[in-house]
Parts: sequence; structure tokens; C-alpha cells
Amino acid sequence: MALDGITLGLIKKELEGYIIGAKVEKIHQPLKNELVFIFRTRNGAYRLFFSCDGQSPRVHLTRYAPENPKVPPMLCMLFRKRLVGAVLKSIRQVRNDRILIFDFDGTTEIGDKTEYHLICEIMAQKSNIILCDSDYVILDAVKRVDETKSSVREILPGLKYEQPPFQEKADLLNDNLAELSKEICSSGGKMLSKAILDRVEGISPIVAREIAYRTVFGDKQCDMLSALENERLNNELQNLKNEITDKNSPQMLLREDETPFDFSFTDIRQYGNSLSKKNYDTYSELLDDFCFERDRQLRVKRRAADLFKILNNAVERTARKINNRRAELEKSENRETLRIYAELITANQYKLTEKSSEYIVENYYDNNNSIKIPANPALTAQQNAQKYYKEYKKAANAEKMLHNLIAEGEQELVYLDSVIDNLSRAYSDKEISEIREELEKGGYIKSKHGIKGKKEKPLPPLEFLSSDGFKILVGRNNIQNDVLTLKTAKNYDMWLHVQKQSGSHTIIVSDKKEISETAIYEAACLAAYHSKSADSSSVAVDYTLVKNVKKPNGAKPGKVIYNTYNTVYVTPTRELAEKLNSNKNREA
Repeated sequence: MALDGITLGLIKKELEGYIIGAKVEKIHQPLKNELVFIFRTRNGAYRLFFSCDGQSPRVHLTRYAPENPKVPPMLCMLFRKRLVGAVLKSIRQVRNDRILIFDFDGTTEIGDKTEYHLICEIMAQKSNIILCDSDYVILDAVKRVDETKSSVREILPGLKYEQPPFQEKADLLNDNLAELSKEICSSGGKMLSKAILDRVEGISPIVAREIAYRTVFGDKQCDMLSALENERLNNELQNLKNEITDKNSPQMLLREDETPFDFSFTDIRQYGNSLSKKNYDTYSELLDDFCFERDRQLRVKRRAADLFKILNNAVERTARKINNRRAELEKSENRETLRIYAELITANQYKLTEKSSEYIVENYYDNNNSIKIPANPALTAQQNAQKYYKEYKKAANAEKMLHNLIAEGEQELVYLDSVIDNLSRAYSDKEISEIREELEKGGYIKSKHGIKGKKEKPLPPLEFLSSDGFKILVGRNNIQNDVLTLKTAKNYDMWLHVQKQSGSHTIIVSDKKEISETAIYEAACLAAYHSKSADSSSVAVDYTLVKNVKKPNGAKPGKVIYNTYNTVYVTPTRELAEKLNSNKNREA
């Protein structure tokens, strides 16, 4: 992903249509490198999302509300102090560079009118969000940069803001394109796509490759271009300029498994049919979809890193125990030989020589063929027989115990896998905290007895509404799955779960009505989406009445059994999950 300067300029135009003249109502800082501004307009509220995270820096309107920390960081408090109540009067872009400046009319601490500038720099690892006063003196920044981090430009409170060093590149919107195409073609042995990227301001690598593809149907060294290809390059640059100023279209490229690959403001043809395309009405919707799942996973990974480590260690430890016990079980399979040795010694002890290291006897289990039985010369024949009987009983008892221990270990692996799945799908700190409590109760982590506080109310299950009006509930974790299935749901409600995989318990609330095929299909999609098979196609989902679902005695949280059921095959999508969630919101 590369949010280039031209796309940023198109986002700027998009934002101007929604929030120019709007007042800042709230400011949040969900994570260290993120800010969310709530703007209030006559048409309602808009949520503007800023990120200077090195992996996905961006700015756009968002429909999602990231969870905020209980105590806002000091930087967030400063931004609130300066900008809450301020009015956004303009948004400016520095040429086609990846810098947006948000100009606000606000007030000072003593109530005098003043101007503030919020500068958003989208530059990979060097991205930043900087708040300046009317004279561009830095008040603070999300990332402070001192001389140890940069010898070119410091970003610290009290210093005058300086723009990043200007790159000597051509402005696609204002410069002479015929001259530009000649300059690119005279780049010697450099590949055309690289020459375009190095010479044109504000485009990403995928756009540079696309211009080269449209020009020479691939890529080519600049010194190998013909006069006709030179002219074609000029035409393609002009076409791209027209797209930017007139008919650009937010487009996402998708892999075969429907996961995002890249995005652009122009139609990307270089991949042929190997990638599919999805067009959007706005760049904000495009970036929301492109970044949402990855950002959610990054948040969970950062906030629950210790839990993932504990769970992965538990999985490794349990798997190692199972393998060791299987090895012991394999050894115990020779116990019948021990019993035969004991019986043959007992049957022949009257003729066996004392203090012998082995006994040679006829084996009546093998056509009376001779067999050598190892013996302890310090023991009598009877004592050697008793020793073999004792080892036989020990091996027999061990086999029963090992079978049980292996089965318990395998069940524990299934449980741990379900917890990892729940944790990987968590959306908020509260969900992570509930999984942490579950692990404390299970003895996987130590309980923090010393920390006292008001016990928080458990989160409710996720709630959706089918397109024909049935309420659908989805558990967030194993403990909630148990409560949802065994306490909340009625016997005549429908229970669904992805087949032979970790996933959430899903309930269709029937209200004593006949449940439709549509509701079953949509609930099955939700069950698959909230499972380990979320990215798979043709996922098997079992469904049955709640009365057919039982919990075995002593089973781990979330573990149930059922024998009577039907199966439906679905392909889960986030679009359907959001649609059913919005159905619920509209109903509310």
C-alpha cells in the first residue's frame, strides 16, 4: 500500500465537501500514532481519522469508531485544549506532495481568536501529525524528532515548523507534459516505470508501472523506446492528468481469496485477470475497507502480545506432552509379551536353574517352539515371574491412563486453539480483558489478586438482524458462548457453529416463529465469519435446535456436543456481516 500525493489530493477534495466550516466537537487518541476528530455539521457528525503509523499512514473519513483508552494521553489533552470548538476553515496540500495542512479558527487560553495549523505528513516511517500555532511554531507532535533522530529537521515544541526537503520532480497537473515525456525517455538504461516514478511528483509505484504498461504494454529501458512510444507516453500522461481532474475512480485490487492487494485512483490493467477489482464511491470508503482488518489485527497483536505468547507456549507444551505420552503408549503395547513371560516361567519353574540370566522354555503360545526369557540371576524363578506380572499390570494400567491423558491433551489443544481464534478476532480492550479473565480462571495465567476495582459488566454478545427480521446473536469468547447457548437461548431457538473448527456459538432467536431459510443462511455466514474459517470459501456450518446441544461434564468453556443437526455451506464476507449489523442498527 502506498498513499501517494495525487490520491491524497483527491482525498483533500473529498474532505472539503464534507467538513469545511465544521466545528471540532471531540478528539480521541485510540493509539499512540492515531487521532480521531469528530466534526459537527448541519448534516450531522463526521469522524476524521488520522494515522502516522509507519505501516498504514493516512487521513480520511471513517465509519468505524476505534476503542479509546480510559485515560486520554497528554498529547490528546493538548489537542483537545487547542482545537475542540475550533472551526475548520480550509485544507491545503503542498503541491502534489504527501502533506495536508488543516487550518482552524480557534481561541487562545484567554479566549482571544487565533489560528491553528494541523499538519499531516504521510511519508511511511517518517509520517507525523504536527500541531502549530498561527506563526507555525510547533505546539506538539505525535512523533517528536530531535537531533538524534534527524540531522535535517527537528520536530519539537517551541521550534518553527519546516517542511520536508523539496523533491525536484515534475508537477503532472501544471508542467508541460510533452517536455516531461521527453525528459523521461532520455533517462538512458533506466526502466521506464522507474524513470516515471523518479521524475513525476505524487504517484505511487503501481501508478508508475501502469503508465509504463499502457505505453509499451509492459516495461522497457528508456533508451530502447521508439518515437511512437515516446508519443504514446505523452498521451498516457495527458490521459492520467484528465483522470485526476475529471473522472478518477477509487479502485481496490483484490487477490483470488478476496483480500486487498493495492488501490489506486486510476484503472489498473497491468495484472490482467489475475486480480479482481472493486470500485468505490469515495476514497474514505476505499481506505476504510483496505485498512480495517489489517489495523484491527495490529491493534490486537499489540494489546494482547503477552496473551498470544502465553497461549502459544501452552500449545507447544501440550503438544509436547501428547507426543511423549504417545511414545509411552507405544512402549506399553508389548505388555502381552510380559504376561507370556510370567506365565511360561510359572509353568516351568520346577525345572529352571537358579541364578540364571535367562530361561529357555517351550512356548505353548507358539507351537512349543523354544524361547529365551531374560531373567535376573539374583531372583528366584518365582520372583522373576512376579516381576514380569508386575510390569505387565503396570503397562496395562499405563495404557488406560495414557489413553485418557492423550484425549485430555487433545481436548486442551482444541480449547487453546479456540481461545487464540477468539483473541485474534477481538475488537476492543474489553474483549481482550474478558479473554484474560477466562485464562486466569483456567489457571493459564496468574490472577492479579492485588488489583482491586469495580467489576465491569460483561460485554453482551454481538447482535445482528437478518434481512427478514430474525435477531442473530454471536458469542465473543468461550465463556460468553456457554452463557449464550446454555442460559440465554431457548430450546426452540436455532444454534449454529462452523463444523470441526474453532468459532463462535451463533443463535437465531426464533420468538416461537418458524425460522426461515434466509435467516439460517445469513446466520451461518456470520458463524463462519466469526470463526477460524473466516477467510475460506464453502465453509461447512452445522445448525440444530438449542435443545439438541449439551455440555459434557467437566468440559472446557465453549465445548458442547450435538448429534442431531443439518449442514449448510457458505462463503463468509465482511460486507454481509456489516450489512446485517446495519440492519440491526436501523431497526434500533
